[in-house]
Amino acid sequence: MSRIASTFSALQAQGRKALIPYVTAGFPFADITPALMHGMVEAGADVIELGVPFSDPMADGPVIQKAGEKALSLGIGMVQVLDHVREFRKRNSTTPVVLMGYANPVERYDQKHGAGAFVRDAAAAGVDGVLIVDYPPEECEAFAASLREYGMDLIFLLAPTSTDERMAQVARVASGYVYYVSLKGVTGSGALDTAAVEQMLPRIRQHVTIPVGVGFGIRDAATAQAIGKVADAVVIGSRIIQLIEDQEHAKVVPLTIDFLRGIRKALDA
Repeated sequence: MSRIASTFSALQAQGRKALIPYVTAGFPFADITPALMHGMVEAGADVIELGVPFSDPMADGPVIQKAGEKALSLGIGMVQVLDHVREFRKRNSTTPVVLMGYANPVERYDQKHGAGAFVRDAAAAGVDGVLIVDYPPEECEAFAASLREYGMDLIFLLAPTSTDERMAQVARVASGYVYYVSLKGVTGSGALDTAAVEQMLPRIRQHVTIPVGVGFGIRDAATAQAIGKVADAVVIGSRIIQLIEDQEHAKVVPLTIDFLRGIRKALDA
């Protein structure tokens, strides 16, 4: 059983929902990510999504795009992202870490380091799952199999526009959890329609037997609590990025802890 599966299993036994915060690796300072990850766990995070900076992030709104640009300008690439995970693992061997990003950095890594290098090195660093936004499920069976061989999960996005056929395709290859994008558009956009999410989740669960996390548009304790009533996990990203983007180094971790503690409290209420 992967670390992600055992985490969800333990939460389910306790009747609790997973809190999954997202941050862009190397933002807002090149060296802050491992400390920020530890802070998130301290605040009650169950899984951490770590964004791999990329120059053309098609699913991300202006907030996360800007974070990615800043991280790239600080020299953060896949090598540094894996270093962050390795550093985090020195003190934490239990909290699952998911890399979220795009095909280009993964394929570039393999071009530079040899076929299969990304999967091998990600596993060695302590990564538990990978979410590649622009990998369609029908082209991912070999990649999913190689991740599974190393004990890692391949996570997919589903959207309000996903057909039953697409959900069935995702169900065949996905493991760990699926990430339901709660609104049409990019990260951080629009207002969350919790009623629409409530209607969609039973449809997804007709096809998908693994946990369903919901993200895009969750900004505060109230929206997190509403989504937590119907989903297995709440994913929160753009709001954290906004919170820390202009902060001095010493304030980044304490501010994130404070914010996530409020979310955790609402989810557990």
